[in-house]
Amino acid sequence: MRRRRFLQIVAASLAVPGTARAELVWQGVALGADAELRLTGDRRRAEAALAGLPALLARVEAWCSLYRPSELTRLNTEGRVIPSPGFADLVAMADDLHRLTDGLFDPTVQPLWQALATGGDVAVARAGIGWGRVRLGAEIRLDPGQALTFNGLAQGHATDLVRDHLAAHGFTSALVNIGEYAALGGPFRLGIADPVAGMLAESVLTQGALAVSSPQAMQIGGQGHILHPQGQPPRWSTVAVEADSAALADGLSTALVFADRAQIAALKSRLPALRRVTLIDGAGDLQRV
Repeated sequence: MRRRRFLQIVAASLAVPGTARAELVWQGVALGADAELRLTGDRRRAEAALAGLPALLARVEAWCSLYRPSELTRLNTEGRVIPSPGFADLVAMADDLHRLTDGLFDPTVQPLWQALATGGDVAVARAGIGWGRVRLGAEIRLDPGQALTFNGLAQGHATDLVRDHLAAHGFTSALVNIGEYAALGGPFRLGIADPVAGMLAESVLTQGALAVSSPQAMQIGGQGHILHPQGQPPRWSTVAVEADSAALADGLSTALVFADRAQIAALKSRLPALRRVTLIDGAGDLQRV
């Protein structure tokens, strides 16, 4: 995000006459996606909080961008990296999600994604898949042919960091959208839409997070852009996850497009931070767990 663009939006959002408190709206681009903050509070406090966001989001980009130099691109290119604390946190979250979803969340699908997008050798790309082969520790190491993507986690994590940043500046009412949604206070009403069936449900967030994944929202190589590590097709057209954190919601909404209802119910029963899962099938029928 360009700092000039950010500050222009901040200046516009703070130009609310007649009161020191207001509902403030910031809109822009972060991590390659449209982003929006809605917060209620003192204008000067908002100015101070919003001024710190470009540096915060730049740190996230420096950890996990696939499109500019980052720790992730260095790991993918060189096969090893000594992680910063921020990058180590992301890797630990990915490891937890892999375990929670019985392997459905697997960042090592990146070579397959790249092969499908560019017409590369899919068989060679599949040979590199396997999170269990990633060596974690003070130095993270990949096997030859492996590469990682955190596209099913990074936006959620950034959303959480922005929410925490606003809370640290004293805000108690805010809705953050950095690709996924997280709420301070609430309630906030959000629609849940399927790319084929349209708007089908509503989520009411209070001090929680929401992430929505739809494999057919974008296609690569003639198939949905969310990839199963063993090549299985999605079970659901759309999965919406409400959870305590946007990172958890983001990762689970990505992985659970491949899970059956029984798997999802079992996960919810043992994971208190998972609040609700909305499932929309290929016929547009909706169910909730």
